[in-house]
Amino acid sequence: MIAKITGKIAFFRDNYVVVDVSGVGYKIFVTDFTMGKIAGKKEIELYTHTYVREDTLSLYGFLIPDELEMFELLISISGIGPKAAVGILSIAEPKTIRAAVISGDSSILTRVSGVGKKTAERVILELKNRIAELPGEDQREAKADSEAIEALVSLGYSVSQAREALKSVPKDEKDMSGRIKAALKNLGK
Repeated sequence: MIAKITGKIAFFRDNYVVVDVSGVGYKIFVTDFTMGKIAGKKEIELYTHTYVREDTLSLYGFLIPDELEMFELLISISGIGPKAAVGILSIAEPKTIRAAVISGDSSILTRVSGVGKKTAERVILELKNRIAELPGEDQREAKADSEAIEALVSLGYSVSQAREALKSVPKDEKDMSGRIKAALKNLGK
């Protein structure tokens, strides 16, 4: 398995980049987020997942290990292939996906072509416990954001309004009630 690739960018297209490593070009499928970050760069380092099936051998690359981990969690679910997982990671960062799964919000997942309500609910059902068990500060932040989103929704705001308001809350604000108050100030502007 190829876990990481470092090399020169030979060229890129809409959904993939070709990385030249000692004269060998690797075609690596990437998210829109990654594509935006690599624009204008000459060299790149990608954490990769080697996807092997009877009729295909593909590489999927990510700038940060957190994205790779979320990609692997997503493709472990029946009905979610690599293209759908890349689509999900193109519209939301892993932290946001974690918060959506923990809160049971399927709206992020259904925005991806090919992911319907039933599939999104299956993703939430299967990932909820696995994501809750993941360690780390990001997980606590995602859970706090998820709870803050629920509180703001109960006050009459939409999920998208709540998410946008929480994005501009300072990261040093760890207390949930403080995050909600700061989000309400942002919503009041």
